[in-house]
Amino acid sequence: MVETGVRTRTRQAILDAAVVVLSRDSSASLSEVAREAGVGRTTLHRYFAERSDLVHAIGTLTLERIAVATDRAKLEVGPAREAIVRLCREYFELLGDVLSLVFTDPQFSSGLDWHEESDSDLELLALVQRGHRDGSIDRELTPEWVQQALWALLYAAWAFVRECGVSRHEALGQCLRSLDRMLHPVGERAG
Repeated sequence: MVETGVRTRTRQAILDAAVVVLSRDSSASLSEVAREAGVGRTTLHRYFAERSDLVHAIGTLTLERIAVATDRAKLEVGPAREAIVRLCREYFELLGDVLSLVFTDPQFSSGLDWHEESDSDLELLALVQRGHRDGSIDRELTPEWVQQALWALLYAAWAFVRECGVSRHEALGQCLRSLDRMLHPVGERAG
């Protein structure tokens, strides 16, 4: 079935509401999701017959947003360290609460092979290697370490917002500063 504009918007509203509701309480009912989306439970079930369908759609949405963020960060522009900082900013803006779901509740990452490297993962790893070559990223930091550290910092930034009540702007600033300082080659670090 071809989705119309209304169907697409309704489906997206349900997904967005699910991320908000389930990031607060991953065991929340589908009725709560429907209420947040401004639709009836019957409408929600037309789009997502089972809870597992909704959970899988959230995983797929996450991967799509990662790809969009990677494209928007224009990784090919400028020194690699600056590109990674841009990527972090885009991830922060586009992923938000979905990080809490994907990284803390196994139901939201099951069914998707998170261990298989996506095109976005490969682009990030190649970017770190470029940073080693252009001298903008500490050569002692492996691409895989930088990738893990980036995700850990993003999760920490969102947890900082949720648990400490700081603004998104402040949390992102702390995250970007930490990332940039971590990536600096040893000779450039402040004493």
